[in-house]
Amino acid sequence: MGTNIFAILAVSIVVACAPDALQAQPPATQPPPQTQSPPKPYRPDFEIPKSDGTQSRPNPQAQGELYIIGPQDSLSIIVTDETDLTGKYRVDTDGTISLPYLNRVPVAGLSLAEAQIKITQMLQAGYLRNPQVRIEVDQFKSRRVMVSGEVRTPGPVTMSGTTMTLLEALALAGSPTQNASNDVIVQHPTKPGEKPAEPIVVNRRELELGRADVTLQDGDVINVPVAKRFYISGFVKNAGYYVLDTGMTVSQAIVLAGGLTERGSDRRIKISRLVNGKMVEISVEVTDKVLPNDEIKIPSRFF
Repeated sequence: MGTNIFAILAVSIVVACAPDALQAQPPATQPPPQTQSPPKPYRPDFEIPKSDGTQSRPNPQAQGELYIIGPQDSLSIIVTDETDLTGKYRVDTDGTISLPYLNRVPVAGLSLAEAQIKITQMLQAGYLRNPQVRIEVDQFKSRRVMVSGEVRTPGPVTMSGTTMTLLEALALAGSPTQNASNDVIVQHPTKPGEKPAEPIVVNRRELELGRADVTLQDGDVINVPVAKRFYISGFVKNAGYYVLDTGMTVSQAIVLAGGLTERGSDRRIKISRLVNGKMVEISVEVTDKVLPNDEIKIPSRFF
């Protein structure tokens, strides 16, 4: 009984002193709260004038290339919290767009960044305190390439974006005709003061097989010339006229004609060729090049 009384007294003393002991302990050191950086405000791909009137330089790498606005382009203009101004605007033939409050705004010849800065400044001049303007191209209408020659619908082809592939341009031009050469020639435009670029020659078969292609630019000229032909006769399986590919050899011409017959020989081959206005007959090897209008004569072999 006495032991229990002493135990109860000991517990009571501990409980009574506990709050003072806890209060005597220094508070645990808490790490300072991490200051969370405020979220970055929405920032378009290029800078706009600041509220104090200063202007940052556009970032030329923001759009990959600074697209230059042209007539018939459709622009998507977004002005934050301004539904009356936000919308799609077609650039008229005079190079202007009709924008509420601002009437006619010239934008043709400006980059997207320059047009954005211009409209922002005009809205700041008396309509909005701190306009947030974003301009994108909704439809590209001013960029074109010209397709000429042996295609079904020659003429200008409108680019659906900033670039277009050669295969896409040929498809939009109705594809080449039966008289078309296998070579397609692409000429990039020359800027004033620059040396004309070398034309690019692409084999149409390689193009259709996906082994080659050219990324076109605004103003490119694509020419599909009339096919150059040659004639092969003698001991081949399919004598006749064939389309001449650039760099074709006599051996390749024989393959195109189905190969030699059982009596055909790849030696003592002769070609009738027009040289200086005269038709001459020359001896050739299978590795020699075939020229336009050549007549290849395949002889029989000796038994």
